[in-house]
Amino acid sequence: MRYSYLKQIVGYMQRFGKIVAAYRYSDTGIRLVFDSDNTWNFDMARGNSTITIGESVHRAKMYQAPFDVLLAKRFNRASITSVTLHNEDKIIRLAVTMSGAYKSEATILQLEFTGKHTNAIILDKDEVVLESLRHIDADVSSRSVRVGQKLLNPPKLPFVPKEYPLADVRAFLVEEFQRLGAEKLERLKHEKTALLNKRLAQLQKHLDALEDESALMQESQESQHAGHLVLANLGTINPYAPFAEVSDFDGTALRLELPSGCSTAAGCAEAFFKRSKKAKQKALGLHQERRNLEAKIRHHKLFIQTLNEAKTPEEITLLFPAKTALSKLKTSDSVAEFWIEGVKVSLGKSEKGNIELLRNAKARDIWMHLKDRPSAHVVITTDKQQLPERLLEAAAKLCVDFSVFEKGRYLVDYTPRREVKMGEGANVLYTNYKTLSVEKG
Repeated sequence: MRYSYLKQIVGYMQRFGKIVAAYRYSDTGIRLVFDSDNTWNFDMARGNSTITIGESVHRAKMYQAPFDVLLAKRFNRASITSVTLHNEDKIIRLAVTMSGAYKSEATILQLEFTGKHTNAIILDKDEVVLESLRHIDADVSSRSVRVGQKLLNPPKLPFVPKEYPLADVRAFLVEEFQRLGAEKLERLKHEKTALLNKRLAQLQKHLDALEDESALMQESQESQHAGHLVLANLGTINPYAPFAEVSDFDGTALRLELPSGCSTAAGCAEAFFKRSKKAKQKALGLHQERRNLEAKIRHHKLFIQTLNEAKTPEEITLLFPAKTALSKLKTSDSVAEFWIEGVKVSLGKSEKGNIELLRNAKARDIWMHLKDRPSAHVVITTDKQQLPERLLEAAAKLCVDFSVFEKGRYLVDYTPRREVKMGEGANVLYTNYKTLSVEKG
């Protein structure tokens, strides 16, 4: 970010007297809320740092690293004593005080927009590092950033900054939020749609390659009929002959091809019955596999539609949660998992997935379903009595998005899992529920 912009942004920030909330909203992003109209985002990505004004709807992840704990402790509801551009460099310093029961602690949040050395550092009043977004050892850089060490100023680059006046600082930062968000949204849609279309094509190819189960059922019925005919004609059948001339039960003359390797006529009948059973089992297995593939294909088509209807990058990020140690332990591919505000929200991709959710959910988990129509089941894993309204609304939207293609307004019922009684398959009866209204499209 340009030095001229930072200087003007610091001048604008000097009007704020308090920080209402401070937290990390992404791996490199720090959000400071000054008041209801001023949610500022400081993305400290190396070589591509930005400052914007605007609030995303949901956080998929709740950060709990030592940096995040100290950031909340020292800057939530803190009073701002100064905002300066430090050392005539691309470094913003916010000095705050936090009034406690016995003393007032002074803390500095140093935001360094210095290219590849970009960092966010929390300092005490003596400029000793308390925590930082990135820890830097002395063997990596001539300027180390380590907890407990006094922070040195970075070497200044020899440049004469040009002036780039901003007509309206706030309008510029709001426009940057919208512009960067729109660019990221389109990029994510392109990348993720390509990924989902590839998976969809693989599923469709697998489905198209399945054998016709109706032909197998026909083979099963014919083999069973042949077995009964052999049993009805045991005295006239030579088990070592390749064919047997018999009469059907309606009197029609038939020529049966006998199974090879039979030592008795009864053994030939048994071979026909085994062939019938094998064909039937294969047909039933293919039928179930076809149903599973069709359910997955429908889920992917709903996924693609939901992706294309997303209005913010955060909505897409929510749909593609980062892999964690816990997610790697997941064994079922019939259940999709999402994270909203740090809470796990699970969704059944098919009837099998819906049944798994119902069986595995705990009594206090929150269960969701579209009112009076078939839908994906959704379970919010929680032991809390009260959940934030926007978490419930986000989970209800997932329930709608992954259940119906048509746009419109839908009602979603939700209740603790203990109020849900399982019936046949994924059918349920439930009581003591509440209802949310969700707009799709």
